[in-house]
Amino acid sequence: MHLTQLNRECLLHLFSFLDKDSRRSFSLTCQQLREVFLDPGLWNLLHFSSPCQLRRDNFVLGPLLRYLTICWYSSRVLQVCNIEDWLKSSFQKDICNKHESLVSTFLAHVCHMCPNLLSLTLSGCGHVTDQDVISVLQYCRKLRCLYLENCVRITDCSLQGVVVHGDNLEEVKVDFCRNITQAGLQACKEMRPAIQLSAERSADMIPDNKPELEKVPLRRTLQKVLQFS
Repeated sequence: MHLTQLNRECLLHLFSFLDKDSRRSFSLTCQQLREVFLDPGLWNLLHFSSPCQLRRDNFVLGPLLRYLTICWYSSRVLQVCNIEDWLKSSFQKDICNKHESLVSTFLAHVCHMCPNLLSLTLSGCGHVTDQDVISVLQYCRKLRCLYLENCVRITDCSLQGVVVHGDNLEEVKVDFCRNITQAGLQACKEMRPAIQLSAERSADMIPDNKPELEKVPLRRTLQKVLQFS
């Protein structure tokens, strides 16, 4: 029996065991398998281990996407992306310029193409902003779980977005997000008591605070330099 004689359901099941690259390679062999690759039913879960993977054409965004994870566990996150802009060297800024909008642009596509998203995990995404998170909350109204880890640009504004737009949220984690405050966490808990909210270390970290250059506190600057050295 030839592979293409299998029905669509069997082919979708077969594709489900393959990673993104293998699915794409498989789909290039014939039109029938290409149609299976493009079937939204195949793409209910997506996991990316670096922002550069978001540029590839080995996946499909669609209304059946339920679980999305973007994790970047790299020394570059700590040594470059997570440093406050005013502390970055020209070389570090050049590195960031090459990828800083990748995740935000991708999330904008998710907002318009994946309204049934249930779970979003962002880890090590140093350039993701509050507006990115709020947009997802606005457009993906069925979202139940939001996990943010080591996303340094996330502030209490994202928690305010949870309060305003998180009608179906059941769990929110904001771990190691240094610009989340205890006051923001408390306000979110009071306004949305049904949400299971946790924040490991977030409110205990040194937050960003760009001072005027002539008034930079020496102690604070040294703390920041040592933190990212």
